[in-house]
Amino acid sequence: MTSKSGLLQWIDERFPLSSTIEGHLTGYYAPKNLNFWYFFGSLALLVFVIQIVTGIFLVMNYKPDGTLNAAGVPVAFASVEYIMREVPGGWFIRYMHSTGASAFFIVVYLHMFRGLLYGSYRKPRELLWIIGVLIFLALMAEAFMGYLLPWGQMSFWGAQVIINLVSAIPVIGPDLAVFVRGDYVISDATLNRFFSLHVIAVPLVLLLLVAAHIVALHEVGSNNPDGIEIKKKKDATGKPLDGIPFHPYYTVKDMVGVAGFFIVFFAVVFFAPEGGGYFLEANNFIPADPLKTPPHIAPVWYFTPFYSILRAVTYPLFGLDAKFWGVVAMFAAVLIIAFLPWLDRSPVKSIRYKGPIFKIALTLFVIAFLILGYLGVLPPNPTRTLVAQICAVIYFAFFLLMPWYSKIDPCKPEPERVTWK
Repeated sequence: MTSKSGLLQWIDERFPLSSTIEGHLTGYYAPKNLNFWYFFGSLALLVFVIQIVTGIFLVMNYKPDGTLNAAGVPVAFASVEYIMREVPGGWFIRYMHSTGASAFFIVVYLHMFRGLLYGSYRKPRELLWIIGVLIFLALMAEAFMGYLLPWGQMSFWGAQVIINLVSAIPVIGPDLAVFVRGDYVISDATLNRFFSLHVIAVPLVLLLLVAAHIVALHEVGSNNPDGIEIKKKKDATGKPLDGIPFHPYYTVKDMVGVAGFFIVFFAVVFFAPEGGGYFLEANNFIPADPLKTPPHIAPVWYFTPFYSILRAVTYPLFGLDAKFWGVVAMFAAVLIIAFLPWLDRSPVKSIRYKGPIFKIALTLFVIAFLILGYLGVLPPNPTRTLVAQICAVIYFAFFLLMPWYSKIDPCKPEPERVTWK
Protein backbone atom coordinates (compact mmCIF):
# COMPACT_ATOMS: atom_id res chain seq x y z
CA MET A 1 0.00 0.00 0.00
CA THR A 2 2.89 2.31 0.89
CA SER A 3 4.67 1.64 -2.42
CA LYS A 4 1.42 2.37 -4.27
CA SER A 5 1.02 5.66 -2.42
CA GLY A 6 4.65 6.45 -3.13
CA LEU A 7 4.16 5.70 -6.83
CA LEU A 8 1.00 7.81 -6.94
CA GLN A 9 2.81 10.68 -5.22
CA TRP A 10 5.70 10.34 -7.72
CA ILE A 11 3.21 10.53 -10.62
CA ASP A 12 1.29 13.46 -9.08
CA GLU A 13 4.52 15.46 -8.79
CA ARG A 14 4.96 15.10 -12.54
CA PHE A 15 1.38 14.76 -13.83
CA PRO A 16 -1.89 15.92 -12.19
CA LEU A 17 -3.42 12.40 -12.05
CA SER A 18 -5.15 12.56 -8.64
CA SER A 19 -6.50 16.07 -9.18
CA THR A 20 -7.81 15.09 -12.63
CA ILE A 21 -9.57 12.00 -11.23
CA GLU A 22 -11.01 14.09 -8.39
CA GLY A 23 -12.09 16.89 -10.70
CA HIS A 24 -13.87 14.64 -13.21
CA LEU A 25 -14.95 11.61 -11.13
CA THR A 26 -14.77 11.44 -7.33
CA GLY A 27 -15.00 15.19 -6.75
CA TYR A 28 -17.43 15.96 -9.55
CA TYR A 29 -20.92 16.31 -8.10
CA ALA A 30 -23.84 15.40 -10.36
CA PRO A 31 -27.55 15.89 -9.53
CA LYS A 32 -28.91 12.99 -7.49
CA ASN A 33 -32.12 12.64 -9.54
CA LEU A 34 -30.69 11.72 -12.97
CA ASN A 35 -32.96 9.21 -14.71
CA PHE A 36 -32.97 6.74 -17.62
CA TRP A 37 -32.42 9.48 -20.23
CA TYR A 38 -28.99 10.22 -18.78
CA PHE A 39 -27.57 6.84 -19.86
CA PHE A 40 -27.09 7.91 -23.46
CA GLY A 41 -24.21 10.36 -23.00
CA SER A 42 -21.95 7.68 -21.50
CA LEU A 43 -23.23 5.14 -24.06
CA ALA A 44 -22.24 7.51 -26.88
CA LEU A 45 -18.72 7.63 -25.42
CA LEU A 46 -18.69 3.82 -25.20
CA VAL A 47 -19.75 3.40 -28.85
CA PHE A 48 -17.11 5.94 -29.89
CA VAL A 49 -14.44 3.75 -28.25
CA ILE A 50 -15.92 0.63 -29.93
CA GLN A 51 -15.75 2.34 -33.34
CA ILE A 52 -12.13 3.44 -32.86
CA VAL A 53 -10.93 0.01 -31.64
CA THR A 54 -12.79 -2.01 -34.30
CA GLY A 55 -11.74 0.52 -36.95
CA ILE A 56 -8.07 0.01 -36.08
CA PHE A 57 -8.40 -3.75 -36.63
CA LEU A 58 -10.34 -3.28 -39.89
CA VAL A 59 -7.68 -0.93 -41.31
CA MET A 60 -5.07 -3.69 -40.85
CA ASN A 61 -6.65 -5.67 -43.71
CA TYR A 62 -8.68 -3.12 -45.68
CA LYS A 63 -7.29 -1.75 -48.97
CA PRO A 64 -8.63 1.61 -50.23
CA ASP A 65 -8.27 0.69 -53.89
CA GLY A 66 -11.11 1.18 -56.39
CA THR A 67 -9.35 -0.57 -59.27
CA LEU A 68 -10.34 -4.08 -60.40
CA ASN A 69 -8.35 -7.16 -59.40
CA ALA A 70 -7.62 -10.17 -61.65
CA ALA A 71 -11.12 -11.53 -60.97
CA GLY A 72 -12.73 -8.24 -62.11
CA VAL A 73 -13.79 -7.31 -58.55
CA PRO A 74 -12.86 -3.92 -57.00
CA VAL A 75 -9.89 -4.41 -54.64
CA ALA A 76 -11.63 -2.46 -51.82
CA PHE A 77 -14.73 -4.67 -52.04
CA ALA A 78 -12.58 -7.81 -52.20
CA SER A 79 -10.62 -6.71 -49.10
CA VAL A 80 -13.88 -6.39 -47.15
CA GLU A 81 -14.86 -9.90 -48.31
CA TYR A 82 -11.40 -11.11 -47.26
CA ILE A 83 -11.95 -9.63 -43.78
CA MET A 84 -15.36 -11.32 -43.58
CA ARG A 85 -14.27 -14.76 -44.83
CA GLU A 86 -10.54 -15.25 -44.21
CA VAL A 87 -9.41 -13.08 -41.28
CA PRO A 88 -9.98 -14.89 -37.93
CA GLY A 89 -12.79 -13.02 -36.18
CA GLY A 90 -12.91 -10.53 -39.04
CA TRP A 91 -16.67 -10.95 -39.54
CA PHE A 92 -17.20 -10.15 -35.85
CA ILE A 93 -15.07 -6.98 -35.97
CA ARG A 94 -16.74 -5.82 -39.19
CA TYR A 95 -20.27 -6.41 -37.85
CA MET A 96 -19.39 -4.66 -34.58
CA HIS A 97 -18.22 -1.66 -36.62
CA SER A 98 -21.25 -1.58 -38.94
CA THR A 99 -23.70 -2.09 -36.07
CA GLY A 100 -21.77 0.44 -33.99
CA ALA A 101 -22.29 3.09 -36.69
CA SER A 102 -26.07 2.79 -36.36
CA ALA A 103 -25.85 2.42 -32.56
CA PHE A 104 -23.82 5.64 -32.42
CA PHE A 105 -26.59 7.61 -34.13
CA ILE A 106 -29.32 5.95 -32.05
CA VAL A 107 -27.70 6.93 -28.73
CA VAL A 108 -26.74 10.41 -30.03
CA TYR A 109 -30.30 11.09 -31.26
CA LEU A 110 -31.67 9.98 -27.86
CA HIS A 111 -29.01 12.07 -26.08
CA MET A 112 -30.09 15.14 -28.08
CA PHE A 113 -33.77 14.38 -27.42
CA ARG A 114 -33.06 14.35 -23.69
CA GLY A 115 -31.50 17.80 -24.13
CA LEU A 116 -34.76 18.97 -25.71
CA LEU A 117 -36.82 17.42 -22.91
CA TYR A 118 -34.98 18.99 -20.01
CA GLY A 119 -33.59 22.19 -21.55
CA SER A 120 -29.94 21.12 -21.42
CA TYR A 121 -29.16 23.80 -24.03
CA ARG A 122 -30.22 26.70 -21.79
CA LYS A 123 -27.92 29.07 -19.88
CA PRO A 124 -25.19 28.34 -18.72
CA ARG A 125 -24.82 25.40 -21.17
CA GLU A 126 -25.02 27.22 -24.51
CA LEU A 127 -21.40 26.46 -25.45
CA LEU A 128 -21.79 22.86 -24.32
CA TRP A 129 -24.77 22.53 -26.68
CA ILE A 130 -22.92 24.13 -29.61
CA ILE A 131 -19.98 21.73 -29.12
CA GLY A 132 -22.52 18.88 -29.10
CA VAL A 133 -23.96 20.05 -32.44
CA LEU A 134 -20.43 20.22 -33.87
CA ILE A 135 -19.90 16.62 -32.69
CA PHE A 136 -23.12 15.67 -34.51
CA LEU A 137 -21.92 17.35 -37.73
CA ALA A 138 -18.50 15.65 -37.49
CA LEU A 139 -20.24 12.34 -36.82
CA MET A 140 -22.35 12.73 -39.96
CA ALA A 141 -19.24 13.51 -42.02
CA GLU A 142 -17.44 10.51 -40.51
CA ALA A 143 -20.36 8.18 -41.23
CA PHE A 144 -20.79 9.42 -44.80
CA MET A 145 -17.11 8.91 -45.63
CA GLY A 146 -17.04 5.49 -43.96
CA TYR A 147 -20.14 4.45 -45.91
CA LEU A 148 -18.20 4.70 -49.20
CA LEU A 149 -15.34 2.44 -48.09
CA PRO A 150 -16.95 -1.02 -48.66
CA TRP A 151 -17.24 0.07 -52.34
CA GLY A 152 -20.57 -1.70 -52.81
CA GLN A 153 -23.35 -0.61 -55.15
CA MET A 154 -25.23 1.49 -52.60
CA SER A 155 -21.99 2.97 -51.21
CA PHE A 156 -20.91 4.05 -54.68
CA TRP A 157 -24.23 5.42 -55.91
CA GLY A 158 -25.22 6.96 -52.57
CA ALA A 159 -21.95 8.92 -52.54
CA GLN A 160 -22.53 9.83 -56.21
CA VAL A 161 -25.94 11.34 -55.45
CA ILE A 162 -24.87 13.24 -52.32
CA ILE A 163 -21.66 14.67 -53.82
CA ASN A 164 -23.52 15.70 -56.98
CA LEU A 165 -25.73 17.88 -54.79
CA VAL A 166 -22.69 20.07 -54.13
CA SER A 167 -22.69 20.99 -57.83
CA ALA A 168 -26.04 22.76 -57.29
CA ILE A 169 -24.24 25.61 -55.48
CA PRO A 170 -24.09 28.60 -57.86
CA VAL A 171 -20.74 29.54 -59.47
CA ILE A 172 -18.43 27.34 -57.34
CA GLY A 173 -20.60 24.18 -57.24
CA PRO A 174 -19.16 22.18 -60.18
CA ASP A 175 -15.55 22.91 -59.21
CA LEU A 176 -16.28 22.14 -55.56
CA ALA A 177 -17.79 18.77 -56.53
CA VAL A 178 -14.63 17.92 -58.50
CA PHE A 179 -12.51 18.96 -55.50
CA VAL A 180 -14.52 16.74 -53.11
CA ARG A 181 -14.35 13.75 -55.49
CA GLY A 182 -10.74 14.34 -56.52
CA ASP A 183 -11.89 13.44 -60.04
CA TYR A 184 -14.69 14.18 -62.48
CA VAL A 185 -16.50 11.03 -61.31
CA ILE A 186 -16.49 8.86 -58.16
CA SER A 187 -13.23 6.97 -58.55
CA ASP A 188 -10.19 5.53 -56.82
CA ALA A 189 -9.10 9.09 -55.93
CA THR A 190 -12.42 9.66 -54.10
CA LEU A 191 -12.04 6.40 -52.20
CA ASN A 192 -8.50 7.28 -51.09
CA ARG A 193 -9.34 10.76 -49.83
CA PHE A 194 -12.48 9.53 -48.07
CA PHE A 195 -10.42 6.76 -46.46
CA SER A 196 -7.81 9.19 -45.14
CA LEU A 197 -10.48 11.56 -43.81
CA HIS A 198 -12.50 8.71 -42.26
CA VAL A 199 -9.51 7.05 -40.58
CA ILE A 200 -7.37 10.01 -39.51
CA ALA A 201 -8.73 13.55 -39.92
CA VAL A 202 -12.37 13.39 -38.77
CA PRO A 203 -11.71 10.99 -35.82
CA LEU A 204 -9.10 13.45 -34.51
CA VAL A 205 -11.63 16.29 -34.76
CA LEU A 206 -14.24 14.11 -33.03
CA LEU A 207 -11.79 13.20 -30.27
CA LEU A 208 -10.98 16.87 -29.60
CA LEU A 209 -14.66 17.86 -29.66
CA VAL A 210 -15.66 15.02 -27.30
CA ALA A 211 -12.87 16.04 -24.88
CA ALA A 212 -14.04 19.68 -25.08
CA HIS A 213 -17.65 18.54 -24.52
CA ILE A 214 -16.71 16.66 -21.33
CA VAL A 215 -14.55 19.52 -20.00
CA ALA A 216 -17.33 22.05 -20.71
CA LEU A 217 -19.89 19.75 -19.04
CA HIS A 218 -17.82 19.44 -15.89
CA GLU A 219 -17.26 23.19 -15.79
CA VAL A 220 -20.96 24.16 -15.84
CA GLY A 221 -22.26 20.93 -14.24
CA SER A 222 -24.83 18.40 -15.40
CA ASN A 223 -28.42 19.43 -15.97
CA ASN A 224 -31.20 17.36 -14.35
CA PRO A 225 -34.86 16.45 -15.06
CA ASP A 226 -36.02 19.46 -13.03
CA GLY A 227 -33.75 21.93 -14.82
CA ILE A 228 -32.53 23.32 -11.49
CA GLU A 229 -28.94 24.47 -10.96
CA ILE A 230 -27.68 22.39 -8.01
CA LYS A 231 -24.65 24.68 -7.57
CA LYS A 232 -26.91 27.40 -6.17
CA LYS A 233 -27.57 25.51 -2.92
CA LYS A 234 -24.47 24.19 -1.13
CA ASP A 235 -23.66 22.92 2.36
CA ALA A 236 -21.06 24.33 4.73
CA THR A 237 -18.26 22.47 2.92
CA GLY A 238 -19.25 23.89 -0.46
CA LYS A 239 -20.78 20.67 -1.79
CA PRO A 240 -24.15 20.86 -3.58
CA LEU A 241 -27.02 19.76 -1.34
CA ASP A 242 -28.72 18.00 -4.25
CA GLY A 243 -25.53 16.47 -5.68
CA ILE A 244 -23.70 13.19 -5.25
CA PRO A 245 -20.17 12.24 -6.42
CA PHE A 246 -20.15 10.93 -9.99
CA HIS A 247 -17.94 8.07 -8.81
CA PRO A 248 -19.00 5.61 -7.49
CA TYR A 249 -22.73 6.42 -7.81
CA TYR A 250 -23.08 7.16 -11.51
CA THR A 251 -20.21 4.97 -12.67
CA VAL A 252 -22.10 2.01 -11.16
CA LYS A 253 -25.40 3.22 -12.64
CA ASP A 254 -23.79 3.64 -16.06
CA MET A 255 -22.49 0.07 -15.87
CA VAL A 256 -26.10 -1.10 -15.66
CA GLY A 257 -26.83 0.94 -18.79
CA VAL A 258 -23.76 -0.55 -20.50
CA ALA A 259 -24.90 -4.08 -19.64
CA GLY A 260 -28.37 -3.43 -21.08
CA PHE A 261 -26.86 -1.80 -24.17
CA PHE A 262 -24.50 -4.72 -24.78
CA ILE A 263 -27.37 -7.22 -24.61
CA VAL A 264 -29.17 -5.38 -27.43
CA PHE A 265 -25.99 -4.51 -29.34
CA PHE A 266 -24.60 -8.05 -29.48
CA ALA A 267 -28.04 -9.52 -30.20
CA VAL A 268 -27.99 -7.39 -33.38
CA VAL A 269 -24.34 -8.23 -34.15
CA PHE A 270 -24.91 -12.01 -33.87
CA PHE A 271 -28.47 -12.44 -35.11
CA ALA A 272 -29.40 -9.46 -37.33
CA PRO A 273 -26.26 -7.52 -38.39
CA GLU A 274 -27.98 -6.21 -41.51
CA GLY A 275 -30.72 -4.66 -39.31
CA GLY A 276 -33.52 -5.61 -41.66
CA GLY A 277 -31.69 -3.97 -44.56
CA TYR A 278 -31.34 -0.64 -42.73
CA PHE A 279 -27.90 -1.16 -41.15
CA LEU A 280 -26.42 -3.01 -44.17
CA GLU A 281 -28.35 -2.77 -47.44
CA ALA A 282 -28.65 -5.76 -49.78
CA ASN A 283 -27.19 -3.69 -52.65
CA ASN A 284 -24.02 -3.14 -50.68
CA PHE A 285 -23.19 -6.85 -50.90
CA ILE A 286 -22.80 -6.29 -54.67
CA PRO A 287 -19.51 -4.78 -55.95
CA ALA A 288 -19.72 -1.16 -57.13
CA ASP A 289 -20.55 -0.92 -60.83
CA PRO A 290 -20.43 2.60 -62.37
CA LEU A 291 -22.42 1.33 -65.38
CA LYS A 292 -25.35 -0.14 -63.43
CA THR A 293 -27.55 2.18 -61.36
CA PRO A 294 -29.64 0.59 -58.56
CA PRO A 295 -33.43 1.03 -59.00
CA HIS A 296 -33.64 3.17 -55.85
CA ILE A 297 -30.77 5.08 -54.25
CA ALA A 298 -31.19 6.09 -50.62
CA PRO A 299 -28.70 7.01 -47.88
CA VAL A 300 -28.35 5.09 -44.63
CA TRP A 301 -31.30 5.44 -42.25
CA TYR A 302 -29.63 8.01 -39.95
CA PHE A 303 -29.35 10.53 -42.81
CA THR A 304 -32.86 9.99 -44.17
CA PRO A 305 -34.75 12.71 -42.18
CA PHE A 306 -32.46 15.36 -43.65
CA TYR A 307 -32.45 13.69 -47.08
CA SER A 308 -36.27 13.86 -47.04
CA ILE A 309 -36.10 17.60 -46.31
CA LEU A 310 -33.75 17.97 -49.29
CA ARG A 311 -36.15 16.10 -51.59
CA ALA A 312 -39.16 18.00 -50.24
CA VAL A 313 -37.93 21.23 -51.86
CA THR A 314 -39.28 21.04 -55.42
CA TYR A 315 -39.70 24.69 -56.41
CA PRO A 316 -36.98 27.02 -57.82
CA LEU A 317 -36.67 30.41 -56.14
CA PHE A 318 -34.92 33.68 -57.12
CA GLY A 319 -33.77 32.06 -60.34
CA LEU A 320 -31.94 29.30 -58.47
CA ASP A 321 -32.62 25.60 -58.99
CA ALA A 322 -34.78 23.67 -56.50
CA LYS A 323 -31.82 21.32 -55.93
CA PHE A 324 -29.78 24.22 -54.53
CA TRP A 325 -32.57 25.22 -52.11
CA GLY A 326 -32.91 21.57 -51.12
CA VAL A 327 -29.23 21.51 -50.13
CA VAL A 328 -29.71 24.78 -48.21
CA ALA A 329 -32.76 23.34 -46.39
CA MET A 330 -30.88 20.13 -45.54
CA PHE A 331 -27.93 21.96 -43.96
CA ALA A 332 -30.24 24.49 -42.30
CA ALA A 333 -32.16 21.61 -40.70
CA VAL A 334 -28.97 20.55 -38.89
CA LEU A 335 -27.49 23.98 -38.14
CA ILE A 336 -30.71 25.44 -36.71
CA ILE A 337 -30.38 22.98 -33.79
CA ALA A 338 -27.34 24.98 -32.61
CA PHE A 339 -29.50 28.11 -32.10
CA LEU A 340 -31.89 26.48 -29.60
CA PRO A 341 -30.37 28.28 -26.55
CA TRP A 342 -31.48 31.62 -28.02
CA LEU A 343 -34.77 30.47 -29.54
CA ASP A 344 -36.27 29.11 -26.30
CA ARG A 345 -37.65 32.04 -24.27
CA SER A 346 -39.46 29.97 -21.65
CA PRO A 347 -38.91 30.96 -17.99
CA VAL A 348 -38.32 27.28 -17.11
CA LYS A 349 -35.98 24.68 -18.59
CA SER A 350 -37.58 21.29 -18.08
CA ILE A 351 -40.59 19.86 -19.90
CA ARG A 352 -41.90 18.92 -16.43
CA TYR A 353 -42.77 22.57 -15.81
CA LYS A 354 -43.42 23.78 -19.35
CA GLY A 355 -46.97 24.21 -20.57
CA PRO A 356 -49.09 22.29 -23.10
CA ILE A 357 -47.98 24.34 -26.13
CA PHE A 358 -44.35 23.20 -25.88
CA LYS A 359 -45.39 19.60 -25.22
CA ILE A 360 -47.63 19.58 -28.31
CA ALA A 361 -44.90 21.28 -30.40
CA LEU A 362 -42.27 18.73 -29.28
CA THR A 363 -44.62 15.81 -29.97
CA LEU A 364 -45.35 17.10 -33.49
CA PHE A 365 -41.63 17.67 -34.06
CA VAL A 366 -40.73 14.08 -33.08
CA ILE A 367 -43.55 12.61 -35.22
CA ALA A 368 -42.49 14.77 -38.21
CA PHE A 369 -38.85 13.74 -37.75
CA LEU A 370 -39.74 10.03 -37.67
CA ILE A 371 -41.99 10.34 -40.74
CA LEU A 372 -39.22 12.19 -42.61
CA GLY A 373 -36.82 9.41 -41.69
CA TYR A 374 -39.21 6.75 -42.99
CA LEU A 375 -39.95 8.62 -46.24
CA GLY A 376 -36.22 9.05 -46.87
CA VAL A 377 -35.72 5.32 -47.47
CA LEU A 378 -38.64 5.10 -49.92
CA PRO A 379 -38.71 6.13 -53.59
CA PRO A 380 -40.40 9.54 -54.00
CA ASN A 381 -43.88 9.96 -55.47
CA PRO A 382 -46.29 12.95 -55.40
CA THR A 383 -48.06 11.82 -52.20
CA ARG A 384 -44.83 11.10 -50.31
CA THR A 385 -43.35 14.39 -51.47
CA LEU A 386 -46.40 16.28 -50.17
CA VAL A 387 -46.20 14.50 -46.78
CA ALA A 388 -42.46 15.26 -46.62
CA GLN A 389 -43.16 18.94 -47.36
CA ILE A 390 -45.73 19.12 -44.54
CA CYS A 391 -43.33 17.39 -42.13
CA ALA A 392 -40.46 19.69 -43.20
CA VAL A 393 -42.65 22.72 -42.43
CA ILE A 394 -43.46 21.25 -38.98
CA TYR A 395 -39.73 20.57 -38.40
CA PHE A 396 -38.69 24.17 -39.11
CA ALA A 397 -41.78 25.65 -37.41
CA PHE A 398 -40.75 23.95 -34.15
CA PHE A 399 -37.58 26.07 -34.12
CA LEU A 400 -38.62 29.27 -35.89
CA LEU A 401 -41.84 29.75 -33.88
CA MET A 402 -40.21 28.81 -30.57
CA PRO A 403 -39.42 32.41 -29.50
CA TRP A 404 -43.16 33.11 -29.70
CA TYR A 405 -44.84 29.98 -28.35
CA SER A 406 -42.26 29.38 -25.58
CA LYS A 407 -42.91 32.90 -24.27
CA ILE A 408 -46.73 32.61 -24.13
CA ASP A 409 -46.78 29.00 -22.88
CA PRO A 410 -48.29 28.80 -19.34
CA CYS A 411 -45.61 27.21 -17.13
CA LYS A 412 -45.59 25.71 -13.65
CA PRO A 413 -43.20 27.19 -11.05
CA GLU A 414 -39.89 25.33 -10.65
CA PRO A 415 -39.26 23.77 -7.21
CA GLU A 416 -36.47 25.05 -4.98
CA ARG A 417 -34.81 21.63 -4.75
CA VAL A 418 -34.65 18.64 -7.10
CA THR A 419 -37.53 16.16 -6.97
CA TRP A 420 -37.67 12.37 -7.37
CA LYS A 421 -40.48 12.06 -9.91
